[in-house]
Amino acid sequence: MNRDDISQMRRSYTLAGLDEHAVAPSPFAQFSDWFAEARASISGEANAMTLSTVNPDNTPSARIVLLKDMDERGFVFYTNYDSAKGQAIAHNPHVCLNFFWSELERQVRIVGKAEKISPEESDAYFQSRPLESRLGAWASAQSSVIAGRAVLEERFAALQEEYAEKPVPLPPFWGGYRVVPYEMEFWQGRVGRLHDRIVYRLAEAGEWRISRRAP
Repeated sequence: MNRDDISQMRRSYTLAGLDEHAVAPSPFAQFSDWFAEARASISGEANAMTLSTVNPDNTPSARIVLLKDMDERGFVFYTNYDSAKGQAIAHNPHVCLNFFWSELERQVRIVGKAEKISPEESDAYFQSRPLESRLGAWASAQSSVIAGRAVLEERFAALQEEYAEKPVPLPPFWGGYRVVPYEMEFWQGRVGRLHDRIVYRLAEAGEWRISRRAP
């Protein structure tokens, strides 16, 4: 690896600007507008987001998860509650989500508190998943150490046989989290690294305050 080649990697951002006086009053409305543009513009998964947590030993951890619902209550994703991320959230529910849409030269950072959604909401989504995904949720003790892939495949095959003629129930250890935000930042790349950063911060009275931050 040539470190000089890495140091010279750069891109000039020229597509758009972002003005604090022109954004939507609500960060959820602003996000909806940007998300619609991302869905229409990028070839990948526009709903892919980095979830950052703090582990029980107080070390940070990050991974990609998929946004599955969003409204003014917050941002929803699903996982195994016993997974590493689930244990981290149980230790410290304050998390960060990050979307990066390279094609639009945009990034959205969301800081908030993760809370479990209702079992009814989780079950409604779980039953909408493909059969293989439902069986996979049961087959995988997510984040646990296993001897090899054969362990998963054998468990999956057994579940296929068990549920060949009956519905697959929602696992008690699986469901959704809703990240309820108290800060949301919208980043638009600009020329000369003078990027636009517009931040919504939730005030004590419940209204969102908008400010610009230096890049």
